[in-house]
Amino acid sequence: MAEFVTLEMPQGDARGVAVLRIDRPPLNLLNQQVVREVAEAAAEVAGSSTVAALVVYGDERVFCAGDDLAELAGLGQEQATAMAADLQAALGCLAKVPQPTVAAISGYCLGGGLDLALSADRRIIGDNVKLGLPQIKAGLIPLAAIRRLALLIGPGPAKDLVYTGRFVEPDEAKALGLVDEVVAPDDVYTAAMAWARQFADGPARALAAAKAVFEAGPHGHERAKSEWAELFATEDRAIGLRSYLADGPGSAAFTGR
Repeated sequence: MAEFVTLEMPQGDARGVAVLRIDRPPLNLLNQQVVREVAEAAAEVAGSSTVAALVVYGDERVFCAGDDLAELAGLGQEQATAMAADLQAALGCLAKVPQPTVAAISGYCLGGGLDLALSADRRIIGDNVKLGLPQIKAGLIPLAAIRRLALLIGPGPAKDLVYTGRFVEPDEAKALGLVDEVVAPDDVYTAAMAWARQFADGPARALAAAKAVFEAGPHGHERAKSEWAELFATEDRAIGLRSYLADGPGSAAFTGR
């Protein structure tokens, strides 16, 4: 049973929103156990047919203030080499979830916390949030965020954030494209849930296919061909086309199959 992560799944057979909470007060720092528990919860969501979307949250005070530096200080190179691949994959786990994912960010989102949030499909922050990748100031680099950050905001701004390790204020984060929405601090969770709930009745297989193409990066053009063709074997494709032809867009009742 997880100690520092909780996962709230939809109840019953109806598709709905799952909520993954990081709960290691006071700062929700990421150590190996927390990261492993996050990845295990994400895998559970990925395998569920009742989850339409996932919200990742800390609490009202902080999303995640970064890596557990005390734990990292005790590692040698041999240990770091042995754990790097698994840790990198775990920090990017939200990208492997086929359902849409959104990080609801309050307070601080630093270091490994931002690594994790960058693997979500969307990031919603409060207008008082501090974001950053300060690993360079501890003589380290972000393990999972560099490539994704460069694709998201461009290599120049990404290098600035990684090389300086500086904090980014909400307005700059929105302007850079680092986050997608800035709201009042008390509205972060509500805004994330509102975005996630719009997929409850959506075409789950098509959404997963679109996400797979985005995640394929430079190979996305080729991946799109296979994903598109495979959708012709789904129930949702038949329902969607029939509904669209009869009544226009937005009227289909998808099954998620």
